[in-house]
Amino acid sequence: MTADLFDDVDPDQRSLVLAPGATLLRGFASDAARRLLDEAEAVAAVAPFRRMEKPGGLAMAVAMTNCGTFGWVSDRAGYRYVREDPCTGRPWPPMHACFLSLATAAASCAGYPDFRPDACLINRYAPGTRLSLHQDRDERDFAAPIVSVSLGLPAVFLFGGERRRDRPARVPLRHGDVVVWGGPSRLRFHGVEPVGSGNHPATGAWRVNLTFRMAQ
Repeated sequence: MTADLFDDVDPDQRSLVLAPGATLLRGFASDAARRLLDEAEAVAAVAPFRRMEKPGGLAMAVAMTNCGTFGWVSDRAGYRYVREDPCTGRPWPPMHACFLSLATAAASCAGYPDFRPDACLINRYAPGTRLSLHQDRDERDFAAPIVSVSLGLPAVFLFGGERRRDRPARVPLRHGDVVVWGGPSRLRFHGVEPVGSGNHPATGAWRVNLTFRMAQ
């Protein structure tokens, strides 16, 4: 894959196949964005954003929280899904209907009509924050896709191959864009370039990412 694979793509093209099983849905979440952000704030009021600890002891750059039956956590014991927020000892806030409907609709449009997520990772990026290339491998069954919703400040999504050393494509993402990947692309390495500074009308100086998964 080449880093400039999508440089000449029309930014207003509504749907773009990134790879077999992977689709970019431009502006798919735009109409629901305000409701999604309000519900994300409600989740954070119960389960606050935090920079989780990596197994090696360093803090993650991205602040995050969760909602749904399961939440993804990281600490010195490793990466895993749990039913209770380790910071509060209480179950994660339930996944709101607007979250579920958006995620299932996006998955269906991308060719995954049976997707029913039980976890939503809510990530908050400050300017300069990046997400290094990685695979999502903590789920029990890789048959379900990943649905990723971008809100607020723009970012560049890095979509790589099945090996970390594969050169990733750079995919610009704007407020309301949704990326869905599964099937033959489910275990591709992916990440986010450092988020640029700015002020978005919906989120201020933040990028918010909702990542829907079937954990169990």
